[in-house]
Amino acid sequence: MSSLDPYQYIIVEQQYSHKFRVKVLRAENVTKGALGDLLDTPDPYVELFIPAAPESRKRTRHIDNNINPEWNESFEFILDPNQDNVLELTLMDANYVMDETLGSASYNISKHKVGHTQLVTFLIGKATNVYLELSLEVCSAMDLRFSLALCDKEKLYRQRRRERVELGIKKLLDMEKPRFLPSAPHEVPVIAVLGSGGGFRAMVAFSGAMKALYESGVLDCTTYVAGLSGSTWYMSTLYSHPEFPKKGPEQINQELMKSVSSNPLRLLLPQHITNYVQALWSKKAGGQPVTFTDIFGMLIGETLIPARMDTKLSELQEKINEAQSPMPLFTCLHVKPDVSELMFADWVEFSPYEIGMAKYGTFMTPDLFGSKFFMGTVVKKYEENPLHFLMGVWGSAFSILFNRVLGLRDVPGGSTMEEELEQLKPEHIVGEDSLDDEEPRKAGVEDDHQHAQASWIQRMVTSLFSDSSLFNTREGRAGKVHNFMLGLNLNTSIPYSPFADILSPNSPDEEVDAVTDPDEFDRIYEPLDVKSKKIHIVDSGLTFNLPYPLILRPQRGVDLIISFDFSARPSDSSPPFKELLLAEKWARMNKLPFPKIDPKVFDREGMKECYVFKPKKSDKNCPTVIHFVLVNINFRKFKSPGIPRETEKEKEFADFDIFDDPQTPYSTFNFQYSNQAYTQLHDLMEFNTLNNIEVIKEAIKDCIVYRKENQSRRSLSLSLSEIQSKKSLKRDTRGQAHK
Repeated sequence: MSSLDPYQYIIVEQQYSHKFRVKVLRAENVTKGALGDLLDTPDPYVELFIPAAPESRKRTRHIDNNINPEWNESFEFILDPNQDNVLELTLMDANYVMDETLGSASYNISKHKVGHTQLVTFLIGKATNVYLELSLEVCSAMDLRFSLALCDKEKLYRQRRRERVELGIKKLLDMEKPRFLPSAPHEVPVIAVLGSGGGFRAMVAFSGAMKALYESGVLDCTTYVAGLSGSTWYMSTLYSHPEFPKKGPEQINQELMKSVSSNPLRLLLPQHITNYVQALWSKKAGGQPVTFTDIFGMLIGETLIPARMDTKLSELQEKINEAQSPMPLFTCLHVKPDVSELMFADWVEFSPYEIGMAKYGTFMTPDLFGSKFFMGTVVKKYEENPLHFLMGVWGSAFSILFNRVLGLRDVPGGSTMEEELEQLKPEHIVGEDSLDDEEPRKAGVEDDHQHAQASWIQRMVTSLFSDSSLFNTREGRAGKVHNFMLGLNLNTSIPYSPFADILSPNSPDEEVDAVTDPDEFDRIYEPLDVKSKKIHIVDSGLTFNLPYPLILRPQRGVDLIISFDFSARPSDSSPPFKELLLAEKWARMNKLPFPKIDPKVFDREGMKECYVFKPKKSDKNCPTVIHFVLVNINFRKFKSPGIPRETEKEKEFADFDIFDDPQTPYSTFNFQYSNQAYTQLHDLMEFNTLNNIEVIKEAIKDCIVYRKENQSRRSLSLSLSEIQSKKSLKRDTRGQAHK
């Protein structure tokens, strides 16, 4: 069988836009009329306007006191060739009080031939001529990548990483029989680690799990680490650290413990927020949307990566450029403001190489995310967003539900940010950590001072958003960026698994049990609104709390998924499969192979630290899932695997509940951890992971045996005949909006 990447042969069509270049050369005999010319010599400039184009208005500089000005300024417009595009030219006179219109003319661009450059003279009034050089060409070089295949950089990374993984597996499985060790590149399994959302609880717990995976050698066997919400905060802290991966998580986790020991809401005090507001005003003035998620991202960034606030996602490439560590994958959702996230959501994936949506086979380099696009071409590029902005987006559930972060109750009928800030009390900001170095004031004076600070915060923040009606709604606080799909045409074909019937056909008994709401994911096949100039992006945990869609892309061919679920449960003894069942349902609906999740395993086996879900032998290319649960069982008795706790102090340290304790520090909305609370949760997940390393080893051996018996992972390599049978599958991205 030929070794081919089938996804690069699936055509993802797009209609190219046109680039219209206008060079404003000069004007002759500019006049304001006989009387006007006597009073003042014109200061002319030219305005250009194409109503159907994005970034539709351009203008030259003005030239003082000149009736024969020469500008020689060039401008570009991106046009949809299916639209009626008309250039409107206006000659203006610059004045101190109000500029004056001297005349206008228009030009029908549709009559201009592609590939031609033409000098056109516009007559303004009876005497003035304006000379423009016009050219029209096809935008054959797109700024978006339309493809179902992985990008070339990720493919190269996978090749390099496979060599390191092979060495890591041989070290981890030292002394094993040859049949359990890879002896050829195609026998090396692809392993992924997943971390769920759950605020600081997820972040801290994931830090313990990652330390265990690193020190045990399992991380050296891993190709991907994918995170959602709180887990992305830990991944961002880890991967942006200058010493990682040369130094492991232990030292970085100690720094993290110090960071979360103080309340991040202290950063809402005036001495801090002034800088945030100035930064947001600058962003807003440049034409980018701003929501409360921007402020929330700054709070998270200043708390977790204060010395690295200028770090960009693209800069994390240096942490994987030699495949020296697993490739990090982050996620959020594109949602529609008027539709529940459980019914409709497009998963957006972020890596150091690309950002995009696999549902539409559309990706871009990280530096372009947030720029203005039209028909796949950038029409206005902005500086790459800092990592802390993305951290705010990835965990934006907390900006949407900010009142809960403050410990406030929901206002009946839904609260606005103004209402929440009005309820803000000094203790919500300062808590145990007073930032005031002055001598303690008398209680009344100090209360007045802190209430004044809270009022100041409200005025500053709400003034920034005073012109945005969306700010008064929860979705208005979600992240928002320019719609990079603007002007494309989408149908409802889902390209997640176009080879599903070849690779892993679903049988009737693989349907998901009726344990989930039938309305969940009811509208996931709908396309996004390509007419909308901006899109909402929110925390992926608002649909389900595990980032499986990133890893289930068949192009990545993952054999083993080590999944860590830190989601909140009603009690410590509650069944732990809610999010996993949602992931299974989503996978089935997208025709992606996924092992059967039997919730009755909880009745048979009781609460465990982890559960293993294996595919049936007939399930081709279906991954094995090891599902870790946030639970305190053996940790109460053992301080490390096989070593019992002996002293009362050791036993007392480990005797804690996670969800049952009414005073638990591990609430989803708690953003301040004492050193003890951090250490307990961190050490618990480190122990739970190490306590099940043998489970992980056995699963890795099974994957190697499977690969030995199946010489080619068909999810990444098909025969030419199989590719040809599906090559006609196309995802149309033409220039008109979906009807």
